[in-house]
Amino acid sequence: MRHVRSDEVEKIRRQLDHPVIDGDGHLIEFTPLVRDFLVEIAGPEVAARFDAMQNGSALSRQVPLEAKRALGMTRFAWWGVPTRNTLDRATAMMPRLMYERMDELGLDYALLFPTYGLTVTALADDELRPALARAYNLYYAECYGEFRDRLEPVAAIPCFNPTEAIAELDHAVGELGLKAAMFSGVIARKFPGAEGVRGANWMDTLCHDSEYDYDPLWKRCEELGVAVTFHASGQGWGTRMSRTNYVYNHIGNFAVAGEAACRSIFFGGVAQRFPKLRFGFLEGGVAWAANLFSDILGHFEKRNRDAIGHYDPRALDRPMLEQLLKEHAPPAIQARLDRLDDALLMLSDPNEDRAAIDEFRDCRIDSAEDIRALFERRFFFGCEADDPMNAIAFDWKKIPMGARLNAVFASDIGHWDVPDFREVLPEAWELVEDGHLDRADFRAFTCDNAIALLAGARPDFFDGTAVEGYARRRLAASGT
Repeated sequence: MRHVRSDEVEKIRRQLDHPVIDGDGHLIEFTPLVRDFLVEIAGPEVAARFDAMQNGSALSRQVPLEAKRALGMTRFAWWGVPTRNTLDRATAMMPRLMYERMDELGLDYALLFPTYGLTVTALADDELRPALARAYNLYYAECYGEFRDRLEPVAAIPCFNPTEAIAELDHAVGELGLKAAMFSGVIARKFPGAEGVRGANWMDTLCHDSEYDYDPLWKRCEELGVAVTFHASGQGWGTRMSRTNYVYNHIGNFAVAGEAACRSIFFGGVAQRFPKLRFGFLEGGVAWAANLFSDILGHFEKRNRDAIGHYDPRALDRPMLEQLLKEHAPPAIQARLDRLDDALLMLSDPNEDRAAIDEFRDCRIDSAEDIRALFERRFFFGCEADDPMNAIAFDWKKIPMGARLNAVFASDIGHWDVPDFREVLPEAWELVEDGHLDRADFRAFTCDNAIALLAGARPDFFDGTAVEGYARRRLAASGT
């Protein structure tokens, strides 16, 4: 089958002096083959539980609406992949067809994240989860092996505990030879004493105040040269728990999950302890990152270990306060000044643990410049092509300290967000046509930032690929 670029894609590509790297496309797994791998790995009984997962929508419809809240059941994705555009559906399913169409889509290289394999990062079944991750990763390695000069499948790494994560990371990267890995930055855990109550969960963000010490995992990622990319969902927790409306749950969900993971990495000090790691937060855009960066700066300015003394209850000039109250308080308050201690206690307890008042201590941050360095050099943000807010990453005049955030172009091909795969690059180019990005910004967005994320962790990541020459020149120019 012969594929030809659209005129619009062709016109854009003629204007570019760099490759286009898709930092987050999606493949669609052929689940019968995955199931056969699962049977080989864990046996038919475990595979039967996978069958129940695949039929989850039918099972959900059998539960009355009034019973769903008590069961913690929410409306998840439905009709989420291409159908009318049958060519695109087949493209996401078949590696060779995707490979043949890359030029037509205007893409030189693509990271292909799971679709059904996304489930393994949130699957509470301790027996099925690691076995299914292994089955999916075997599928990715075997089916995409001959196409990896342009298509890189991304391993699914379950993270319910660091031991299982390291085991699958070593298998996927060390044995299967995959180079990219997907993690979940949020894990739902049961509240102590509520193990039998479905939906009674708290969200563990793996780095700050976690149930486990995940440093061995981050160390292993650093040793293997694996960029830590998070593709977590914000659905099913927080405010995204509608029983009836998937769109309500879906809007903003990747942003809230990415923000939780990023904030946890920052306050947990992971980025500082593992300086070679790069972190990608995918599909949530970059607007939330600009807000988080600004918010962290503001909190650091007012609540760092030195500034917090401005609010120390012991710094209150009690005689001065009493005199001012006597002079200015209404009679009803003056009549109760003997109870002034009661009025001063809330939010200003002098008996706070003095060893815990520096809430930036774990992240090893000494200045606003340290914060900026993390966001500019270590954090990367996956942005869908049609998101107009992508321009914020490059609008340094509006971002505090003139920072430039690392927006990474993401097609999201394979999912309902993209009705026609050929429209992805033109949608991204609209930001140039509308004057929001210049050519250098577009190069960073669609190419250089992805190289910095992946090759920043592993300099030879792009060796043997269609973009090897450009990537090597880029790394040399940046001193990596």
